[in-house]
Amino acid sequence: MEEEQKGQELKVGEKVREIREQRDLSLQEMAERTGYSSAILSQIENHMISPPLGALIKIAKALGVKVGTFFGEDPREPFTIVRQQERKPVSRFASKEGVSYGYSYESLGSDKKDRHMEPFLVTLEPATLKSERLSTHDGEEFIFILEGEMEVILGKHKDILHPGDCIYYESTIPHRVQCHRDIPTKILAVIWTPQS
Repeated sequence: MEEEQKGQELKVGEKVREIREQRDLSLQEMAERTGYSSAILSQIENHMISPPLGALIKIAKALGVKVGTFFGEDPREPFTIVRQQERKPVSRFASKEGVSYGYSYESLGSDKKDRHMEPFLVTLEPATLKSERLSTHDGEEFIFILEGEMEVILGKHKDILHPGDCIYYESTIPHRVQCHRDIPTKILAVIWTPQS
């Protein structure tokens, strides 16, 4: 089953590039809209790095699409049931170097039309390359720790959360989440972004 799922990993960057080109936007124009450098955006598009959820939200907003668009979703139903074997994993490794960037995620809300929340099952792993950058975007985030330990940074506040702990915060607060003490961590993350 795991091998089958691995073969179905989505390359979100390719979808980002496809939509950007459809909208006739340059990487520089995207950089101005998102606050990410054109070099980072190019790495995302070329599957060199897997973007964190906060980056995907900013990119989706800049392109005028919903985050689910990057997962190849075509939501049509007023409800959705996503079976364990139907979750769509998003690749977390750079395809050429095999470098881990510390997270992978699976969409849990595919096919639900007109949704206002984006639920994900996220696995935080020890990152080969650690980022010190804090993310900000419109909306709110709720995270529930399922396994492992998660370090959260919210502005100047830093904390460690354990299984059963949760956090709910305004996404406009500069933030970052990562596994703590190199222990892989599994979380349920629900992100809400206001409609444009």
